Amino acid sequence: MAFPLPLTLPPMEAKLVGALPTEPGWQFEPKWDGFRCLVFRDGDNLELMSKSGKPLSRYFPEVVADLLTIPGKHFVIDGELVITQGDTMSFDALQARLHPATSRILRLSVETPATLIAFDCLAADGESLADAPLTARRAALERLDATSAAFRLSPYLDDAEAAGEAWLTAPSAAIDGVIAKRTADPYRSGERAMLKIKRRHTIDCVIGGFRVTEDGKLASLLLGLYNDAGQLDHIGFVASLPPEIQHGLQDRLQALVAAPGFTGKSPSAPSRWTVKDKPEWRPLEPDLVAEISYDQVTSNRLRHAARFIRWRPDKSPTQCRLDQLVQAP
Repeated sequence: MAFPLPLTLPPMEAKLVGALPTEPGWQFEPKWDGFRCLVFRDGDNLELMSKSGKPLSRYFPEVVADLLTIPGKHFVIDGELVITQGDTMSFDALQARLHPATSRILRLSVETPATLIAFDCLAADGESLADAPLTARRAALERLDATSAAFRLSPYLDDAEAAGEAWLTAPSAAIDGVIAKRTADPYRSGERAMLKIKRRHTIDCVIGGFRVTEDGKLASLLLGLYNDAGQLDHIGFVASLPPEIQHGLQDRLQALVAAPGFTGKSPSAPSRWTVKDKPEWRPLEPDLVAEISYDQVTSNRLRHAARFIRWRPDKSPTQCRLDQLVQAP
């Protein structure tokens, strides 16, 4: 196989901002609530790769089969895997696909088929387009002339106000916000070269440790993000957890207990959960990633307790960085 670009190519990412840019030269797209996915095709060989560089093909066989019907034989597409249920898109249905049993995956691929919403083309006809401007890459994406059931083109607008009205103000459970891209820019792999504004402030955090109550029950999860030096900084905590994730969670955490947990700023100050003669918090291997929501940030710390949204098994811990935070004015 000779894919147009390496399978290890990290996707271009977006920096969270408080407002969309209004000057000329920007393109605005919906921020979809799914799994980021790069599609690599070389003839009859096609691979789906996650944002963290892990293969997704075995979990979405219906998408692989449908994308092989696209006329182009050698391309790389950037997009988002989504599963539609009724009028909404279900992130839980996507997570259910990450299962070791092939029989279950095949059953779900029929019951809840996934779709790739494509928004960029990094290679076409075997030639890399990574250095081409967004306008040329989008034109190449549209020339693929795909009629696959598992393929959709993401819409876009060139006006910030119209994009905000369409995808921030109007209710939609499928759209999580707006992405802004410079139309003249190349594809900057692995960089936060795009901007994003979300309906709510959310970030993906590493669970770097946890605290227990005096009687040994789980009290809170300690949240961390990586700084520019590659160290994991403590930024806050989640104390209120949904009942559906609590079963077996403490055993899961206990199996990951290992020093040092946080390698940068550490949650060393005493808290109301401190247990006498026991460690104030228990460090964890940087393995678990969770999406949390928050209201305000000061000096890279959440000013109030965060709210747990969901686990993010599709995200690598090292992708959880401080530049996700929107600082309080």
